[in-house]
Amino acid sequence: MGIDPALSPHRPNDVVALVTSTDPWSPAATTGVALARQWGSRLTGCYVDPSLRTLSGADAEPTVLGLLIQAWDEDHGERAAFESLARASGVPDAAWAVTHTSVAPTLRQLGAWHDLAVLERDMVEGHALADILGETMLSCRIPCLILPPGWKGEVAFKRVLIAWNGSIESTRALHAALPFLEAAKDVILIDGERLNPEDLTGHPPRFDPITYLMRHRIAVKPHSIGGPHHLSGEKLLQEAVHLHADLLVMGAYGHSRTRERILGGATRHALQHAKIPLLMQH
Repeated sequence: MGIDPALSPHRPNDVVALVTSTDPWSPAATTGVALARQWGSRLTGCYVDPSLRTLSGADAEPTVLGLLIQAWDEDHGERAAFESLARASGVPDAAWAVTHTSVAPTLRQLGAWHDLAVLERDMVEGHALADILGETMLSCRIPCLILPPGWKGEVAFKRVLIAWNGSIESTRALHAALPFLEAAKDVILIDGERLNPEDLTGHPPRFDPITYLMRHRIAVKPHSIGGPHHLSGEKLLQEAVHLHADLLVMGAYGHSRTRERILGGATRHALQHAKIPLLMQH
């Protein structure tokens, strides 16, 4: 640990922030600026109108890229204001866009050329929260930093809790968290994996999270929790509070049914109730 984030080989080169307010700037905008400054990244701010935030991907037109490109000509000073905010904060390379479609297809398109998305959990409220943000995370293919309501905290996360259960989703989330972990003072790993004898033969090589982190010069403290072996969302949030974590890293678990993506229970609970930022990846 102690690696300069700007020199980290794992730092995101392109960060996108889904902005919900320009006056004042919403938490996703200010957090995106802070992370881009910390890592020396390029930054895109994308405004999503309130009328579009509760639409599902199936309700949106498919021509997202064209809408994003078209939106560059629709400017009422926000682009200049965002670029000014970024430059004043030490981010020289910043761009601004406005989308005319819903959150999931917008971020699915932007995710094609960005490495990290910053979102505000309360950009979607009520019963639609888990469905809309779940669809977004399960389809965008990049890690998402999800901020709790009213987030005004620092982006220098010092105590990071990783929830790992042996799944490909949790492994991807751990890998995506490397730039955060390299800058943290304490990294705590909850290993919820339970191996059966048949897991040891006839399968691809196992991923050992502690060995992996040590190879990246990240000191990690294993931590166990009681109760059922599975990592429930409620238990994870309780542990995050108990351990004074300021960032929780976990996989975004889900499955598909006809034209719809459904979040798993742990992901849904953490997404709805976490009081600290979540770094999630499907």
